[in-house]
Amino acid sequence: MAGNGLFAEILDGEVFKYYVDGEWKKSTSGKSVSIINPTTRKTQYKVQACSQEEVNKVMDSAKSAQKSWAKTPLWKRAELLHKAAAILKEHKDPIAECLVKEIAKPAKDAVTGVVRSGDLISYTAEEGVRILGEGKFLVSDSFPGNERTKYCLTSKIPLGVVLAIPPFNYPVNLAVSKIGPALIAGNSIVLKPPTQGAVSALHMVHCFHLAGFPKGLISCVTGKGSEIGDFLTMHPGVNCISFTGGDTGVAISKKAGMIPLQMELGGKDACIVLEDADLDLVAANIIKGGFSYSGQRCTAVKVVLVMESVADALVEKVKAKVAKLTVGPPENNCDITPVVTESSANFIEGLVNDAKEKGATFCQEYKREGNLIWPLLLDNVRPDMRIAWEEPFGPVLPVIRINSVEEGIHHCNASNFGLQGCVFTKDINKAMMISDAMETGTVQINSAPARGPDHFPFQGIKDSGIGSQGITNSINMMTKVKTTVINLPSPSYSMG
Repeated sequence: MAGNGLFAEILDGEVFKYYVDGEWKKSTSGKSVSIINPTTRKTQYKVQACSQEEVNKVMDSAKSAQKSWAKTPLWKRAELLHKAAAILKEHKDPIAECLVKEIAKPAKDAVTGVVRSGDLISYTAEEGVRILGEGKFLVSDSFPGNERTKYCLTSKIPLGVVLAIPPFNYPVNLAVSKIGPALIAGNSIVLKPPTQGAVSALHMVHCFHLAGFPKGLISCVTGKGSEIGDFLTMHPGVNCISFTGGDTGVAISKKAGMIPLQMELGGKDACIVLEDADLDLVAANIIKGGFSYSGQRCTAVKVVLVMESVADALVEKVKAKVAKLTVGPPENNCDITPVVTESSANFIEGLVNDAKEKGATFCQEYKREGNLIWPLLLDNVRPDMRIAWEEPFGPVLPVIRINSVEEGIHHCNASNFGLQGCVFTKDINKAMMISDAMETGTVQINSAPARGPDHFPFQGIKDSGIGSQGITNSINMMTKVKTTVINLPSPSYSMG
């Protein structure tokens, strides 16, 4: 169980501790932050409400530890990461339990998510050894007007202190996707987990603690965003920010200053369905893409743009599959579980009411109990409805009927988001042309949008983010190039 056995050290009475200098500590603020169980809507856990003074100490510790870590051999960094991955996977069950109770993640998905996170850490260790173990060697006479009098050696060096801020929906997986690359590259890491998901993240951090990483290298601070959020993101000790979330990321990017940013800020992922598409395949992917984890995924299908000639047939197939989705508590491995907060449920309901007032066709009756919203397919949605543009982050999916491919592309590109999209057709030439025309970071052909496998590049354009994720891209992003030039007294050429 959470906070017991191997994890007993991280709990003090009813409040989970924060992590700094290799120790689990109570905040001197004497305050805590409550975490509400989305299913019961009652307090499930409490975490420390860290103060700005404690954040300062965390930053000092991280800066000091990073200097030593940067001198640690690559193979040793990788060895510790592999050890942390093994511990994480071995103790997946208590972490999965936290995911179920904090964010209503279905139990089976919670377990597989922790295992996936362990695999991500191990892959990061291996990839880091490969790409950081190589440098470049340049000679000066390749540029016009130069003799071979200069040898240029380049390598990748760490940035310093990386601030990692994962979202509620993947508080473990999207935390380690930032922690692993930062550590293998020689950086220290300060983790600010989301409130919903904080206890899952604290358990994950304890696995790194048990692996034996140096004190101060990894820190995890919890608290109210209103009190320490800006203080963290604007802190002069931070050398890089990796953030996954929503609109908050836009504010962070404006305040952060001249440091590298990695931002993934959501999407309105469009699914374009052509007349020749395999409608059974499309329907299955709409269900998987639109309703898994109750639609609370940045890469969820958020709008279906289907050619009018096949729209009736597709809607009927999707309706039949929606009717088979199970609805209920995450402990029962239901397909549809409560959304994360009451405010989220209220926002979704506002989108539904707007669509109803403006004449959308409800394929199911709208039903809500607390944070639990039954899956809903909305047909005949028009561009004047909020649901056509806004990201519901819930189990409500709009269908817009189109009369041409160009109409579908136009709607997709008119969005302020540009994370992912997908197109269904049997014509690969059309698929490639549509992919090139869609203004998104990724286009999936004949499959729903998805983040992963975790070594694939993952990025958004427009309001969906800055930079690119994926293991290799994250390692590269968390380093900078260091150049050393050897100047020779006279030109030197190898004669072979």
